[in-house]
Amino acid sequence: MSLPVYEQLVPDIEALAISAGEHILAVYHRADGADLAVETKADSSPLTEADKASHEHIVAGLAARTPGIPIMSEESAAIPWAERAGWQRYWLVDPLDGTKEFIKRNGEFTVNIALIEAGVPVLGVVYVPVERRLYVGLSGSGAHRRDGDGAATPIHTRPAPAEGMVVAVSRSHPSAALTALLEQLPGCETRALGSSLKLCQVAEGAVDVYPRLGPTSEWDTAAAQAVVEAAGGLVTRTDGSPLRYGRTDSVLNPHFIVVGDAATLPTITSLIDS
Repeated sequence: MSLPVYEQLVPDIEALAISAGEHILAVYHRADGADLAVETKADSSPLTEADKASHEHIVAGLAARTPGIPIMSEESAAIPWAERAGWQRYWLVDPLDGTKEFIKRNGEFTVNIALIEAGVPVLGVVYVPVERRLYVGLSGSGAHRRDGDGAATPIHTRPAPAEGMVVAVSRSHPSAALTALLEQLPGCETRALGSSLKLCQVAEGAVDVYPRLGPTSEWDTAAAQAVVEAAGGLVTRTDGSPLRYGRTDSVLNPHFIVVGDAATLPTITSLIDS
Protein backbone atom coordinates (compact mmCIF):
# COMPACT_ATOMS: atom_id res chain seq x y z
CA MET A 1 0.00 0.00 0.00
CA SER A 2 1.24 3.52 -0.80
CA LEU A 3 1.02 6.67 1.30
CA PRO A 4 -1.99 8.04 -0.65
CA VAL A 5 -3.87 4.79 0.00
CA TYR A 6 -3.10 4.99 3.71
CA GLU A 7 -4.23 8.62 3.77
CA GLN A 8 -7.55 7.62 2.24
CA LEU A 9 -8.09 5.18 5.11
CA VAL A 10 -7.54 7.72 7.89
CA PRO A 11 -11.00 9.38 8.02
CA ASP A 12 -12.77 6.01 8.12
CA ILE A 13 -10.51 4.67 10.87
CA GLU A 14 -10.90 7.86 12.88
CA ALA A 15 -14.69 7.56 12.61
CA LEU A 16 -14.55 3.89 13.56
CA ALA A 17 -12.47 4.58 16.69
CA ILE A 18 -14.85 7.37 17.74
CA SER A 19 -17.95 5.23 17.27
CA ALA A 20 -16.28 2.38 19.22
CA GLY A 21 -15.69 4.92 21.97
CA GLU A 22 -19.42 5.67 22.02
CA HIS A 23 -20.12 1.98 22.63
CA ILE A 24 -17.66 2.07 25.53
CA LEU A 25 -19.18 5.21 27.03
CA ALA A 26 -22.65 3.71 26.90
CA VAL A 27 -21.40 1.22 29.49
CA TYR A 28 -19.13 3.66 31.35
CA HIS A 29 -21.84 6.23 32.01
CA ARG A 30 -24.27 3.91 33.70
CA ALA A 31 -25.44 5.39 36.99
CA ASP A 32 -22.68 4.23 39.32
CA GLY A 33 -20.97 1.33 37.62
CA ALA A 34 -22.53 -1.09 40.08
CA ASP A 35 -23.94 -3.23 37.29
CA LEU A 36 -20.61 -3.50 35.48
CA ALA A 37 -19.87 -7.20 35.02
CA VAL A 38 -16.14 -7.97 35.03
CA GLU A 39 -14.76 -11.29 33.84
CA THR A 40 -11.20 -12.51 34.36
CA LYS A 41 -9.33 -13.79 31.32
CA ALA A 42 -6.77 -16.59 31.31
CA ASP A 43 -3.92 -14.09 31.80
CA SER A 44 -5.73 -12.64 34.86
CA SER A 45 -6.56 -9.40 33.05
CA PRO A 46 -10.11 -8.03 33.31
CA LEU A 47 -12.74 -8.12 30.55
CA THR A 48 -15.95 -6.08 30.51
CA GLU A 49 -19.04 -5.67 28.38
CA ALA A 50 -17.44 -2.51 26.98
CA ASP A 51 -14.35 -4.43 25.75
CA LYS A 52 -16.62 -6.86 23.92
CA ALA A 53 -18.88 -4.22 22.40
CA SER A 54 -15.93 -2.16 21.13
CA HIS A 55 -14.22 -5.27 19.74
CA GLU A 56 -17.27 -6.41 17.81
CA HIS A 57 -17.87 -2.93 16.41
CA ILE A 58 -14.27 -2.40 15.28
CA VAL A 59 -13.83 -5.85 13.76
CA ALA A 60 -17.07 -5.50 11.80
CA GLY A 61 -16.09 -2.02 10.64
CA LEU A 62 -12.60 -2.99 9.53
CA ALA A 63 -13.88 -6.09 7.74
CA ALA A 64 -16.36 -3.94 5.80
CA ARG A 65 -13.83 -1.22 4.92
CA THR A 66 -10.78 -3.38 4.14
CA PRO A 67 -12.05 -6.93 3.52
CA GLY A 68 -8.67 -8.18 2.30
CA ILE A 69 -6.71 -7.22 5.42
CA PRO A 70 -6.74 -9.64 8.39
CA ILE A 71 -7.50 -8.39 11.89
CA MET A 72 -5.79 -9.18 15.17
CA SER A 73 -7.65 -7.88 18.23
CA GLU A 74 -6.93 -8.41 21.90
CA GLU A 75 -10.31 -10.13 22.16
CA SER A 76 -9.53 -12.49 19.26
CA ALA A 77 -5.93 -13.21 20.17
CA ALA A 78 -6.20 -16.99 19.76
CA ILE A 79 -5.49 -16.86 16.01
CA PRO A 80 -2.86 -19.58 15.40
CA TRP A 81 0.70 -18.51 14.67
CA ALA A 82 0.66 -20.74 11.58
CA GLU A 83 -1.95 -18.38 10.15
CA ARG A 84 -0.52 -15.10 11.45
CA ALA A 85 3.04 -15.88 10.33
CA GLY A 86 2.03 -15.28 6.71
CA TRP A 87 0.51 -11.87 7.30
CA GLN A 88 2.45 -9.09 5.56
CA ARG A 89 -0.19 -6.49 6.41
CA TYR A 90 -2.82 -6.61 9.15
CA TRP A 91 -4.86 -4.56 11.59
CA LEU A 92 -3.78 -4.73 15.23
CA VAL A 93 -6.49 -3.57 17.64
CA ASP A 94 -6.97 -3.00 21.33
CA PRO A 95 -10.69 -2.23 21.56
CA LEU A 96 -10.36 -0.93 25.13
CA ASP A 97 -6.83 -0.27 26.32
CA GLY A 98 -6.76 0.40 30.05
CA THR A 99 -9.61 -1.80 31.23
CA LYS A 100 -8.35 -1.40 34.81
CA GLU A 101 -8.67 2.38 34.43
CA PHE A 102 -12.14 1.89 32.95
CA ILE A 103 -13.15 -0.14 35.99
CA LYS A 104 -11.65 2.50 38.30
CA ARG A 105 -13.65 5.09 36.32
CA ASN A 106 -10.75 7.53 36.03
CA GLY A 107 -11.16 8.13 32.28
CA GLU A 108 -7.64 7.02 31.32
CA PHE A 109 -8.55 4.42 28.72
CA THR A 110 -8.33 4.42 24.94
CA VAL A 111 -9.35 2.76 21.70
CA ASN A 112 -6.29 1.68 19.68
CA ILE A 113 -6.33 0.77 15.97
CA ALA A 114 -3.06 0.21 14.07
CA LEU A 115 -2.19 -0.95 10.58
CA ILE A 116 0.96 -3.09 10.55
CA GLU A 117 3.06 -3.42 7.40
CA ALA A 118 6.04 -5.82 7.48
CA GLY A 119 6.19 -5.54 11.27
CA VAL A 120 6.02 -1.73 11.30
CA PRO A 121 3.00 0.27 12.56
CA VAL A 122 2.43 2.63 9.62
CA LEU A 123 -0.94 4.03 10.66
CA GLY A 124 -2.21 4.48 14.20
CA VAL A 125 -5.39 5.95 15.65
CA VAL A 126 -5.81 6.37 19.42
CA TYR A 127 -9.10 7.69 20.77
CA VAL A 128 -9.74 8.84 24.34
CA PRO A 129 -13.53 8.50 24.73
CA VAL A 130 -14.01 10.47 27.97
CA GLU A 131 -12.03 13.44 26.61
CA ARG A 132 -13.29 13.07 23.02
CA ARG A 133 -9.64 13.36 22.02
CA LEU A 134 -8.17 11.71 18.94
CA TYR A 135 -4.50 11.08 18.15
CA VAL A 136 -3.50 10.00 14.65
CA GLY A 137 -0.11 9.12 13.19
CA LEU A 138 0.69 8.19 9.60
CA SER A 139 4.18 7.18 8.56
CA GLY A 140 5.63 9.74 6.16
CA SER A 141 2.80 12.20 6.77
CA GLY A 142 3.01 13.34 10.40
CA ALA A 143 0.79 13.20 13.46
CA HIS A 144 -2.13 15.24 14.72
CA ARG A 145 -4.54 15.62 17.62
CA ARG A 146 -8.18 16.59 17.47
CA ASP A 147 -10.41 17.46 20.43
CA GLY A 148 -14.14 16.97 20.03
CA ASP A 149 -15.41 18.67 16.89
CA GLY A 150 -12.38 20.92 16.66
CA ALA A 151 -9.85 21.07 13.85
CA ALA A 152 -6.91 18.69 13.66
CA THR A 153 -3.73 20.20 15.11
CA PRO A 154 -0.27 18.85 14.17
CA ILE A 155 1.69 17.45 17.11
CA HIS A 156 5.42 16.99 17.57
CA THR A 157 7.77 15.62 20.19
CA ARG A 158 10.05 18.05 21.98
CA PRO A 159 13.79 18.33 22.71
CA ALA A 160 14.53 16.86 26.13
CA PRO A 161 16.14 18.98 28.85
CA ALA A 162 19.57 18.05 30.19
CA GLU A 163 18.01 17.55 33.62
CA GLY A 164 14.47 17.41 34.92
CA MET A 165 12.95 15.26 32.22
CA VAL A 166 9.26 14.40 32.50
CA VAL A 167 8.90 10.62 32.61
CA ALA A 168 5.61 8.80 32.04
CA VAL A 169 4.97 5.82 34.28
CA SER A 170 2.17 3.28 34.42
CA ARG A 171 -0.60 4.08 36.85
CA SER A 172 -1.50 0.41 37.41
CA HIS A 173 1.70 -1.55 36.68
CA PRO A 174 4.69 -0.47 38.82
CA SER A 175 8.05 -2.22 38.48
CA ALA A 176 11.23 -2.40 40.54
CA ALA A 177 13.34 -1.94 37.40
CA LEU A 178 11.57 1.32 36.64
CA THR A 179 12.12 2.57 40.18
CA ALA A 180 15.84 1.84 39.82
CA LEU A 181 15.98 3.74 36.53
CA LEU A 182 14.18 6.79 37.92
CA GLU A 183 16.70 7.00 40.75
CA GLN A 184 19.40 7.55 38.13
CA LEU A 185 17.63 10.41 36.30
CA PRO A 186 18.48 13.67 38.12
CA GLY A 187 15.51 15.86 38.94
CA CYS A 188 13.06 13.92 36.83
CA GLU A 189 9.33 14.45 37.23
CA THR A 190 7.06 11.42 36.92
CA ARG A 191 3.59 11.49 35.42
CA ALA A 192 1.37 8.47 36.15
CA LEU A 193 -1.06 7.60 33.39
CA GLY A 194 -3.08 4.66 32.16
CA SER A 195 -3.25 2.96 28.76
CA SER A 196 -1.57 4.24 25.59
CA LEU A 197 -1.93 7.81 26.85
CA LYS A 198 1.68 7.56 28.04
CA LEU A 199 2.95 7.23 24.47
CA CYS A 200 0.58 9.91 23.21
CA GLN A 201 1.91 12.33 25.83
CA VAL A 202 5.40 11.79 24.42
CA ALA A 203 4.07 12.34 20.89
CA GLU A 204 2.56 15.72 21.72
CA GLY A 205 5.60 16.97 23.64
CA ALA A 206 4.12 16.86 27.14
CA VAL A 207 6.42 14.03 28.29
CA ASP A 208 10.05 13.30 27.40
CA VAL A 209 10.44 9.58 28.09
CA TYR A 210 8.29 6.54 28.75
CA PRO A 211 10.33 3.49 29.77
CA ARG A 212 8.23 0.33 29.98
CA LEU A 213 10.12 -2.26 32.00
CA GLY A 214 7.19 -4.58 32.57
CA PRO A 215 4.83 -6.73 30.52
CA THR A 216 2.71 -5.41 27.65
CA SER A 217 1.13 -6.97 24.58
CA GLU A 218 1.51 -5.87 20.99
CA TRP A 219 -2.00 -4.41 20.76
CA ASP A 220 -1.22 -2.18 23.76
CA THR A 221 1.42 -0.20 21.89
CA ALA A 222 1.14 -0.44 18.10
CA ALA A 223 -1.31 2.40 17.40
CA ALA A 224 0.39 4.83 19.77
CA GLN A 225 3.82 3.86 18.43
CA ALA A 226 2.67 4.98 14.99
CA VAL A 227 1.63 8.30 16.53
CA VAL A 228 4.93 8.77 18.38
CA GLU A 229 7.08 7.97 15.38
CA ALA A 230 5.03 10.15 13.02
CA ALA A 231 5.44 12.97 15.56
CA GLY A 232 9.24 12.64 15.51
CA GLY A 233 9.93 10.24 18.40
CA LEU A 234 11.28 6.72 18.73
CA VAL A 235 9.96 3.50 20.23
CA THR A 236 12.72 0.94 20.75
CA ARG A 237 13.65 -2.14 22.66
CA THR A 238 16.02 -1.55 25.56
CA ASP A 239 18.99 -2.31 23.28
CA GLY A 240 17.97 0.57 21.00
CA SER A 241 16.62 -1.59 18.16
CA PRO A 242 13.15 -0.75 16.80
CA LEU A 243 10.08 -2.29 18.41
CA ARG A 244 8.41 -4.49 15.79
CA TYR A 245 5.28 -6.64 15.52
CA GLY A 246 4.21 -10.07 14.41
CA ARG A 247 7.71 -11.50 14.31
CA THR A 248 7.16 -14.49 16.64
CA ASP A 249 4.30 -16.60 17.91
CA SER A 250 4.26 -14.58 21.15
CA VAL A 251 2.11 -11.44 21.29
CA LEU A 252 4.09 -10.10 24.27
CA ASN A 253 6.34 -7.10 23.76
CA PRO A 254 9.88 -7.00 25.10
CA HIS A 255 10.66 -4.17 27.50
CA PHE A 256 10.85 -0.93 25.55
CA ILE A 257 11.61 2.79 25.69
CA VAL A 258 9.69 5.69 24.15
CA VAL A 259 11.61 8.94 23.66
CA GLY A 260 10.60 12.19 22.07
CA ASP A 261 14.21 13.24 21.51
CA ALA A 262 16.44 10.59 19.93
CA ALA A 263 19.49 12.16 21.60
CA THR A 264 18.29 10.89 24.98
CA LEU A 265 18.09 7.25 23.91
CA PRO A 266 21.75 6.26 24.55
CA THR A 267 21.57 7.67 28.07
CA ILE A 268 18.39 5.78 28.91
CA THR A 269 19.60 2.49 27.46
CA SER A 270 22.92 2.76 29.29
CA LEU A 271 21.14 3.30 32.60
CA ILE A 272 18.93 0.29 32.05
CA ASP A 273 21.93 -1.86 31.20
CA SER A 274 23.92 -0.69 34.22
